[in-house]
Amino acid sequence: MLTLVTGATGQVGRRFVPRLLAGAPKGDRVRVLVRDEARGERFAGLGAEVVVGDLRDAGVLGKATAGVDSVVNVAAAFRGVPDEEARAVNRDAAIELGRAAVASGVRRFVQVSTGLVYGAGRRRPLVESDETVPGGSLWGAYPQSKWEAERALVAMDGLDDLRIGRLPFVYGEGDPHLADVLRWAPNWPAMQRLHMGHHVDVAQGLRRLLYAPGASGVYNIADDAPVTTVDLFQLNAVPVPVEVYETGDADSWHGVMSTDRIRRELGYRPVFPSVWAARDAGVL
Repeated sequence: MLTLVTGATGQVGRRFVPRLLAGAPKGDRVRVLVRDEARGERFAGLGAEVVVGDLRDAGVLGKATAGVDSVVNVAAAFRGVPDEEARAVNRDAAIELGRAAVASGVRRFVQVSTGLVYGAGRRRPLVESDETVPGGSLWGAYPQSKWEAERALVAMDGLDDLRIGRLPFVYGEGDPHLADVLRWAPNWPAMQRLHMGHHVDVAQGLRRLLYAPGASGVYNIADDAPVTTVDLFQLNAVPVPVEVYETGDADSWHGVMSTDRIRRELGYRPVFPSVWAARDAGVL
């Protein structure tokens, strides 16, 4: 099986691709799409095929998907980008990639999405059948563009084997995400919770989506123990600002996802069930 991975140089992709290469069954190959040829050299050294081009260039996608059996679309535009760029990468490029995959006869398509598509909380863990509910958005056009990409791919003729992985707050292995969150955390209530997932477990979940013969539809990928705003400051060894204790009531179920489906159907069990376990293991 030849698998194309997009977003290989991003925070998730750069950690996922080496694990995919290392754990691939004998004879399987990996192709990556990168914009910068120099940044693709690392993957070439690990044994990946490298295609240079921009995901937003529809002309590149036919070349990237030619001869491919499966696609894992990890690419995302998230923090600090204009809404137009978020829509162009997260929605428009994902749709064009899906069309290119269909045209090239790709059998399996794994779309990497986000738990933020759920929107506001439900006073219970979020399950894969939940529709999006406006409210609670923190990241500009990112959640909406990912949701629109999901809907378009689900409705696309010819994309019959579609698997969607909704990620939590991803951290670990030097990813600055855990430190960056302190830019926003002072505005959150002290007991607001944030669901987490270490890069090891994100990669595990995506590999299960890619290889499981019976997988279909949406799967939440996350650890077992969402953290609070207070926890985030403590994890970063920073004093908790007084204002977080004075901020409004927390929606304690916002962004907290059930992982029952991926556990039950695909055998997923987080290697790091909590960020505290990851901290103690020295892998933050």
